[in-house]
Amino acid sequence: MRKRIFKNTALLTVIAIVLTFLAMSLVMYNRTYEEMRTAVEDECEYLKASLDQAGTEFLTPAIAGISDSRITLIDEDGTVVFESEESADQMENHGQRKEFQEALETGEGSDSRSSATFSESTYYYALRLDNGMVIRVSNTADSVWATVFSGLGIAAALIAALVIVSLIFAGRMTNRIVKPINQLDLEHPAENGNTYEEISPLLGRISRQNRQIEDQMEKLQQNQEEYMAITENMKDGLIVTNRTAVLAINRSAQRLFGVTQEECVNHDIITVNRNQVLKEALEEALAGKESEKLLELGDRYYQLLANPVRVSEAISGAVILVLDVTEKQEAEKIRREFSANVSHELKTPLMSISGYAEIIEHGMVRQEDISNFAGRIHAEASRLSNLVEDIIRLSRLDEADGSMPTETTDLREICGEVKKHLDMCAKDRGIQFTFEGETCPMDGVRQVLYEMVYNLCDNAIKYNKKGGSVKLSLKVDQGDPVLAVEDTGIGIAPEDQERIFERFYRVDKSHSKETGGTGLGLSIVKHGALLHHGKIQVDSTPGAGTRIEIRFPGDLNQAK
Repeated sequence: MRKRIFKNTALLTVIAIVLTFLAMSLVMYNRTYEEMRTAVEDECEYLKASLDQAGTEFLTPAIAGISDSRITLIDEDGTVVFESEESADQMENHGQRKEFQEALETGEGSDSRSSATFSESTYYYALRLDNGMVIRVSNTADSVWATVFSGLGIAAALIAALVIVSLIFAGRMTNRIVKPINQLDLEHPAENGNTYEEISPLLGRISRQNRQIEDQMEKLQQNQEEYMAITENMKDGLIVTNRTAVLAINRSAQRLFGVTQEECVNHDIITVNRNQVLKEALEEALAGKESEKLLELGDRYYQLLANPVRVSEAISGAVILVLDVTEKQEAEKIRREFSANVSHELKTPLMSISGYAEIIEHGMVRQEDISNFAGRIHAEASRLSNLVEDIIRLSRLDEADGSMPTETTDLREICGEVKKHLDMCAKDRGIQFTFEGETCPMDGVRQVLYEMVYNLCDNAIKYNKKGGSVKLSLKVDQGDPVLAVEDTGIGIAPEDQERIFERFYRVDKSHSKETGGTGLGLSIVKHGALLHHGKIQVDSTPGAGTRIEIRFPGDLNQAK
């Protein structure tokens, strides 16, 4: 406090003296300069009147000697005719001087110019004579800085004297102020009765400080417990580090990396896992960058989100969040495979159509074979159209999020429509197609249910043996609608039964080409079952046939 009083007193004293000195110097300079300028203008007016009456012969060295001002007579072309302080023939042409040009144009002109060192300022005033010449009078005064500098010695002495006096008084005043403060009993702040009234609020706050510290400690303990409760029960992994060691690791991260808290806390990050991806994520976070990495552990994929922790703009550590994104990665893989398969499946019929059309275009087909080639083009176009329609149906089912309108429909009626539609196809292949079932109302998307039943029956017919049979059945079992399609076809090997619902997957690819299948029928069935919360069961024996059963929940609205 003593130092602050000394510093503030000295600073205020110096500032007050300096500002006063500068203000007075500026006022005095402005007054002196204004008087000089008025004198120069009056003298120039006098000389103009004399020269207009007596002629230029009036200007003689004797007249110039009685004036403190500098007198210059300039011809119309800027040539100096007379100069009171220097020889006129040695003067440069004044045609470009500002005051000269203004005098020629308006009758009078003025200008103020400072010397190179800014220590002097010269004022020039010019008037045009009746004969066209210009008379100019100038005078020089100290600049404002020269005026200020000239008084610095007196100002410095005054400042030093006043500062010494101020410090003496400040020291005495400080001792009087500080003495009661130094005598305060801070251990018992409420018992300091004889003290400054202004300090009473501070003493009251000190008295309450111990209680507040105790309350804060309790809150810190509570916050610590809440933090532990949140982080320890997180599904995702969480790792907190400083610049050199792990500060905290929750249970999920411990289970994920197969470590314990004792093995990691206060140890290097490599004690958690030696994977290079984890190390790079931490290093980027400690460098001040938000890092996002993909970590592969076994057959699982994890997304690492590493963020720097800043304290007072300095990076003191990092927080790493570990998210399980295995399902997302698998979905992305399926999407890429689907895109590749779609490209391949679309390319095959398009190339066939293009090839047949090119042969016809170049006249390489006999007239009687044109209809055969046109039939092939039509068949490939139909196959392409069916493929596009199946892709569109599957895409709609993928995007369905409950927005598809549902209605109460009779599943038996749908099965009857499918049978009627496929009867002719079954007869052409020599397949016995039968249907039996009871009335089965359910709430669902009618078009999707129709496509599910149609694809199941269509596959059963296409992949059947000549003279075989297809049985479509429908029943209600314990309140649940159960749809089953059973055939005597080629059957499905056990290793293929889990993959038949994948897009474009075919058990017998050569046979699929012959039947014109798109490879999306059972995928549509699977997604339709998911939309209606149904469960699919496959029972098949290679060479003996296949039975596919779909069980729908009895209360579909409740299942949703």
